[in-house]
Amino acid sequence: MSVLKRISIRYLPFADAASDDLPLGQLLRLSLFQVSVGMATVMLLGTLNRVMIVELQVSAFLVAAMVALPVLIAPFRALLGFKSDTYKSAIGWKRIPYLWFGTLWQFGGLAIMPAALLVLGGDVTQVRYDIPFAGEALAALAFLMTGLGMHMTQTAGLALAADRATDETRPRVVALLYVMLLVGMAVSSLVIGYLLKEFTALELIGVVQGAALVTLVLNVIALWKQERVRPMSRAEREAASPSFRDAWADYATGGTAGRLLVVVFLGTMAFNMQDVLLEPYGGEILGLSVSATTLLTASWAGGALLGFALAAKWLAQGINPYRMGARGILAGLAAFSAVIFANPMGSPEVFFIGACLIGFGGGLFAVATLTAAMTMPAGVAGRGLALGAWGAAQATAAGLSTAIGGGLRDVVNTAATQGHLGVALDDPSTGYSVVYHLEIFLLFVTLVALGPLVRTATTNRNGGTGKFGLADLPT
Repeated sequence: MSVLKRISIRYLPFADAASDDLPLGQLLRLSLFQVSVGMATVMLLGTLNRVMIVELQVSAFLVAAMVALPVLIAPFRALLGFKSDTYKSAIGWKRIPYLWFGTLWQFGGLAIMPAALLVLGGDVTQVRYDIPFAGEALAALAFLMTGLGMHMTQTAGLALAADRATDETRPRVVALLYVMLLVGMAVSSLVIGYLLKEFTALELIGVVQGAALVTLVLNVIALWKQERVRPMSRAEREAASPSFRDAWADYATGGTAGRLLVVVFLGTMAFNMQDVLLEPYGGEILGLSVSATTLLTASWAGGALLGFALAAKWLAQGINPYRMGARGILAGLAAFSAVIFANPMGSPEVFFIGACLIGFGGGLFAVATLTAAMTMPAGVAGRGLALGAWGAAQATAAGLSTAIGGGLRDVVNTAATQGHLGVALDDPSTGYSVVYHLEIFLLFVTLVALGPLVRTATTNRNGGTGKFGLADLPT
């Protein structure tokens, strides 16, 4: 039995992320906060988005504005991370207070969400309200509270995990937590979709407030006894703390950190602008069926897995992560070129190859930037600030790119079909093509920004001897 136990633990997917200071059981328990964040993400970007537009008949523009509100908080993740780095308490906690209050914001936002949405869709619920813009104000408050809670919880939780991990396991621990985010999104989307199969106002209230309760339970289990108590004296608590400006200046010393954030922002914009366009492009332009376009996700995932496998090999050989990120960008150039040429060639096969290459290039780029961010020296700036800045760049770029991609496609297609762009461009594929060409341009700009970093001497995060396993997969 002892031999069997050692073998089973050895071959668990995330076993190589555990250490003596952070055993596998505690690590998996801590990762539950990512499950709650994934559930909230599905609520905001999927379920409630659809409910507001279809069942509550709210205008698409207003829904888009509400969904975009949490993105406005994303740039403040660096400040939240810095505050958790420098927080002082009598018992010595730094991360737990921010993880807890983030949980309360997230819980509160989801708790008032259904009532706010029902006020917003008052015509559907046949209840009239005399207070002007009450529904809009309440819904905006609910989305802001939920978004603030998600960002605060995720930033503090990732920093806590990074604190408890060793230098060797830290990148794999952080990456494992991003994988758990995807698991939370996948599981919660299935459960919520099943529970809301037949929509009623009462069902909406039950499901969303039930998600708020699950959030509270999961996060309490996640944070329980995760941060060690280190009592601080009164003199230590009253000692002056570094300012955010000083910490940020230290983090950005030499320009390497700032340039990396620019690279992360531009690269994420380039790879994510097509998120809401690939399937419509396949159906509207290439005439693919619904079942065929759903295979695009499988093609993307297959390409991403191939990218992760090659990243494992190259990182084990001690490759410069910035150079590996450049390879991902080059793959992205080929990917979007294939997607563009699939239309004049009339080739669904080329289109699917392009989707696969998007996953491949995006996977390499994500692994590279994650590795580079985790191996940067901290100094005055702690891990919370570093992870907050990285997360802020990713989240802000992802939100903006999705909105820009969909809006640009609509504007260009409207102008093209009305003949404002000439006869040659009077085609529904013009809007899609403009977005894909813009993504290619952004990839070239990302390469330009990445160039100086490739020359930077970067130490392999495991000293060139560590292995890269499934736990290293980023979001």
